[in-house]
Amino acid sequence: MSRFPKITETFILYEILALQARGVTVDVHPLLREREAVVHPEAARLMDRIRFHPFVSPSIVAANLRWLLRRPRAYLGVLFEVLLGTWGSPNFLVGAIGIFPKSARFARDMEQAGVGHVHAHFATHPAVAALIVHRLAGIPFSFTVHGHDLHVEKRMLKEKIEAARFVVSISEYNRDTMIAACGEGVRSRIRIVHCGIDPTVFRARARDARPDGPLRMVCVGRFDPVKGHTVLVEACRILAERGIAFECELVGEGPLRKGVEESIRRAGLADRIRSLGALPRPEVVTLLEEADVFVLPSVRAANGEREGIPVSLMEAMATGLPVVSSRLSGIPELVESGVSGLLAEPHDAHGLADALQMLARDPALRARLGRAGREKVLAEFDLSRNVDALAALLVGDAPAPPAAAAH
Repeated sequence: MSRFPKITETFILYEILALQARGVTVDVHPLLREREAVVHPEAARLMDRIRFHPFVSPSIVAANLRWLLRRPRAYLGVLFEVLLGTWGSPNFLVGAIGIFPKSARFARDMEQAGVGHVHAHFATHPAVAALIVHRLAGIPFSFTVHGHDLHVEKRMLKEKIEAARFVVSISEYNRDTMIAACGEGVRSRIRIVHCGIDPTVFRARARDARPDGPLRMVCVGRFDPVKGHTVLVEACRILAERGIAFECELVGEGPLRKGVEESIRRAGLADRIRSLGALPRPEVVTLLEEADVFVLPSVRAANGEREGIPVSLMEAMATGLPVVSSRLSGIPELVESGVSGLLAEPHDAHGLADALQMLARDPALRARLGRAGREKVLAEFDLSRNVDALAALLVGDAPAPPAAAAH
């Protein structure tokens, strides 16, 4: 994975814990060590399985020399493959050069440990690292494609798919995007396995159907352009103009937080919208249980980045909370508008305000959408069931790549 421990990547953390509970021995090889002020308490349970490495060290140099002397064609071949494949994208090229030496160290360590399979989260640098391990040590690999890792940068995507034992797509939308980019021939390698949540943690809770009290809204998401926080602030300004009573709490950190908070002040909504920063999962659960509506107005960023299927939407729906989001990427696969939630068009602050106003005035609608949303999550986005599907793939229930793809 790119970084660990990362507060926003709960879907990876709890997937690993669920695999361990099934008897799968998991070692974690982050490309970078994340240092955040807030860390989920469950991450501490994995620290003895984390293999942190610097970009360069004597042991990393030794591992690269070992591969160069032992398998020079494989080593120089994958180095050339990575440089050629990432050429033209400064960010991707520099990152690939940076991770290559430690990826060779990963390959040495994994070979010595008898690792049977390498799985990477995200189709960008983590999948490149897994490809390097595969080329050097011959260990089969796979990777999960989420959202931003697919829609902005597709360099080497076809090569990685063809070399992988299988590829996991978290949505039909992502699968179709990969097929459109790489050709119909990759279809058979792609498996759809949704991210999931634990319904025993995110439990249904009876909510006070107050028709006259303020609508209590929660938004959980990193302050990045794709989350659409500015659209939410504008929708809240419209609600205030219409005389709708509401309270809104924003959970998350990120580069746009200060700018969003300034937008809240300029809109005169500082007494109605609170920015709480990043919170551990138990506190997020409490906020969801006390809310009336969950809102996440996802948008397509200027660089083309967009979400996959936000896990925060699944978590909210699992608690029986009605959700309002955007008709974008894989979100409609989770939220059927008018059935298991409400969807507005991306960037449409008035449409978002209309949906929130409808829920503010109709507690019965909130209850109906909340029930249907939980049923949808239990049926298709249950962590236990989806990890079972992933575990079956990891132990070999997928076709191997052609012999020509192995070096």
